[in-house]
Amino acid sequence: MNKLLKNVFKKTLFALVLASVAVACAQTPEESEVKASLEKNMGDGTKVDAVSKTSYAGLYEVQSGGNIFYTDGKGDYVIIGQVIDTKTRKNLTRERLESLSKITFSELPFDAALKKVKGDGSRVIAVFSDPNCGYCKRLEENLKSLDNVTIYTFMYNILSPDSAKKSRDIWCAKNRNAAWENWMLKGKVPGAASAKCTDPGKQVFDLGRKLKVDGTPTIYFTDGTRVAGAIDAKMFEEKFAKGK
Repeated sequence: MNKLLKNVFKKTLFALVLASVAVACAQTPEESEVKASLEKNMGDGTKVDAVSKTSYAGLYEVQSGGNIFYTDGKGDYVIIGQVIDTKTRKNLTRERLESLSKITFSELPFDAALKKVKGDGSRVIAVFSDPNCGYCKRLEENLKSLDNVTIYTFMYNILSPDSAKKSRDIWCAKNRNAAWENWMLKGKVPGAASAKCTDPGKQVFDLGRKLKVDGTPTIYFTDGTRVAGAIDAKMFEEKFAKGK
């Protein structure tokens, strides 16, 4: 084996060793025992994706289907709710969920979204919104007061079959943004789409399911974090400032 191949072999072996260590450290034997005990005790088919010991109150964090709950060191009890640090006022559960749901923002398929640029467009967000969602309509009102922002809207049809029809009609309109705003802000029904027009409805639906977006509106920021609900302009500004 020549010198070059030896070096490549050593680097590859080292990488594999590191990878195996990382996997081994992903969950301790104690955490694995809690996971097994919890699944046995619950006995209702609940799938536990991961268990990890927290740094507070001796609790273990349990990840299941994109959600978080807590258990004791034996998996005998389950605590469902949010953990708040009384000293810092931080919502530790929410911060953890944000961390777990982070995405690589630049990898979103932006060509499957409506795009609106306001001002210099320097601040960018992506919104998953259903055209029949009342909170989404409220969010559209809140977005009116934001400036210097680029808004990508993924029409995520999860509320009714009519949502898919409205989204297709909006996507196929001559002016998509106008059709969207006319419907969401004024209740003006978009014209029927041409039979020849295709829309990215299925692609967006599959994407939302992959990202575990289970409600609308859901907003993603460029740092990969997401927020659910019709947040107001103040919360947007706080998120933009935090993401810098």
